[in-house]
Amino acid sequence: MTKSRVGDKAIARHRSSGSLRGEVAVVAGATRGAGRGIARALGEAGATVYVTGRSVVGNRSHYNRPETIEETGEMIAAAGGSAVPVRVDHTVESEVETLFQRVIRDHGKLDLLVNSIAGEDPLMAQWCSFWKTDLSNAEAALRQSLLSHIITAKHAAAHMIQNRRGLIVEVTENDLLSAGGNPVTQSVKLVLKGLALNMAAELRPYDVAAVAITPGFLRSETMLERFGVSEGNWRDAGKKDKNFLESESPLFVGRAVAALAADPEILKQSGQLLSSWEVGRKYGLTDADGRRPDWGTAKIDFSKHPGELLRLMKTGTEIQLQWLSNLTKRTKRFQAQLPPAKAAQRSLHKRGVSVR
Repeated sequence: MTKSRVGDKAIARHRSSGSLRGEVAVVAGATRGAGRGIARALGEAGATVYVTGRSVVGNRSHYNRPETIEETGEMIAAAGGSAVPVRVDHTVESEVETLFQRVIRDHGKLDLLVNSIAGEDPLMAQWCSFWKTDLSNAEAALRQSLLSHIITAKHAAAHMIQNRRGLIVEVTENDLLSAGGNPVTQSVKLVLKGLALNMAAELRPYDVAAVAITPGFLRSETMLERFGVSEGNWRDAGKKDKNFLESESPLFVGRAVAALAADPEILKQSGQLLSSWEVGRKYGLTDADGRRPDWGTAKIDFSKHPGELLRLMKTGTEIQLQWLSNLTKRTKRFQAQLPPAKAAQRSLHKRGVSVR
């Protein structure tokens, strides 16, 4: 059996489950990369998917790339799913508010929001020392890659709270505290993890969950171009970088999000920083080609990394462990001073919030 047929069978198996049939999802930033993969996976799982972004036919975003939200919608429809492309600039709050008003008007509910906005924005620059960072576009980068997430989560949460169910997913980078890029990029990726953590605590009384998730080595459209390969012959790039042989298509992190959204006990994972490979293990997921990529167990080849960067990684992880150890001790001390759970629940009841 050819690899393409294995992939086709895997797609058919996932689609036939219909695990999200009747669910309504918004994937913010569904034009390309992880956002497009997630939108496709939600469609194959049976959800109605609103795919949003700024890149539309005849009007590209400042990325100047060829992908559009209409193209994402066509991919979902071709696989038998239901997609609604909507052009939205998620930095403009009025446009975001209008989007969710439309979703509620059309379906009366919102079950899932995936925030994957600006994951590959060119403003999110590559790594350099913070004292050498060019900050001329810093404010624009923070607005596009961080504030947009907060605006979108704000308006989605309001509707989920009313229905007392839902899931918000923040797509980030790396399952550690750190991330690649310059200080602006690093800050954005770290804050997105914290955003999910903070939202989870506030949303718990309303039975709404929030998580952050990172893909592994992602074969996005940009990454394929960088290596000079396509999804059909991507393994050829392993000659340039052995790590690429452990990469995953955007559909894999999409299937991870679909599995989380279909889990009736998702609240138990609320607030956590998850990864596509960990979720893949837990739910037995496969990529489009039938593989089960696992970046968490992969033996990473660091031979092409500069020595200075490797030293930084080593020192950074040591400091992270110390930071987390101290944070755990402080958190436990603070938690011990809080009133008992029953007293906290009584306080919530007085404010009209029911707690299970």
